[in-house]
Amino acid sequence: MLEKLQAVEDKYRELESMLSDPDVLADMSRWQRVNKEHAAMTPIVEKFREYRKVVGDIEDAEAMIEEQLDDEMRALVMSELSELRPRREALEQELPLLLLPKDPNDDKNVIVEIRGGVGGEEAALFAGDLFRMYTRYAEKQGWHVSLLDSNPTELGGFKEISFSIEGYGAFSRMKYESGTHRVQRVPATESQGRIHTSAVTVAVLPEAEEVEVEIKNEDIRIDTYCAHGAGGQYVNRTETAVRITHFPTGIVVQCQDEKSQLKNKEQAMRVLRARVYEQKQQEQDAAMAADRKSQVGSGDRSERIRTYNFPQGRVTDHRVGLTLHKLDAVLNGELEELLNALITADRAEKMKQMN
Repeated sequence: MLEKLQAVEDKYRELESMLSDPDVLADMSRWQRVNKEHAAMTPIVEKFREYRKVVGDIEDAEAMIEEQLDDEMRALVMSELSELRPRREALEQELPLLLLPKDPNDDKNVIVEIRGGVGGEEAALFAGDLFRMYTRYAEKQGWHVSLLDSNPTELGGFKEISFSIEGYGAFSRMKYESGTHRVQRVPATESQGRIHTSAVTVAVLPEAEEVEVEIKNEDIRIDTYCAHGAGGQYVNRTETAVRITHFPTGIVVQCQDEKSQLKNKEQAMRVLRARVYEQKQQEQDAAMAADRKSQVGSGDRSERIRTYNFPQGRVTDHRVGLTLHKLDAVLNGELEELLNALITADRAEKMKQMN
């Protein structure tokens, strides 16, 4: 581990010198790449340097103990050691985590797509519950949510809804939400009081930059149409809604929630880039299927990842076997405990693979 950390520090020093190199400064895109890599390494190097200092201080203190010291000085040195040794142990726990391979998408904004599955109107209503849950969680993180497209139902649910979340590290936490979410509750329309089970699928896509995914004009068809509201009534009679078909992949996206056609086109292109980017990633992941299966929150949409049981007021995440008896709080956006458990399990699995 120490050899790997030393190699990181050596690379860090090299990048540091490159940031002031006139040739690098003359090329803004190159300087930005170097600066981004340098910034990513900074937490690791700072922690490694702290570890080295703590180890050095412990060695100095232990050497002093071997000398002839008066009682007061010996007590002072022993007190210092009692603080340094636990810190060394803590750093020895933290440093391996910093060396884990980082998901290159972790710092990106995300596009979330929620679709009602089995359960009809009840699934659509739960899709609305999940949308509100993620919106509240994003607000607690200081992230910005923008609605991209929605297909509402008359009872206030959504057959499908897509939205973006903009904020540093959004994908690093939201990626664990991809999959099938199951809900168990008594629908408002159920006269017998029977519990129904419905399902909603959630897809979390890292938002792709234009430079990462090139969408050629000749590869797409753009159609416009009148936006619709719940129940099929027209929102307006101007063709502001936009549908984009991407011929190479067969992906079709549509946006109608903005009032202008230009805005809807921009939003639709954002979603299209994200979906094309995800498809490319899935193709790459297929070549590493064994590794993908071992990852927590792999994003397999056929996988039932979580159950929300209303009669018992509990939420169970099946990937880590965690059950919380605070359904109301979770639906109010308090997802930290669930997500932290998933992140811890993900890290543990990666540590196992590294070892």
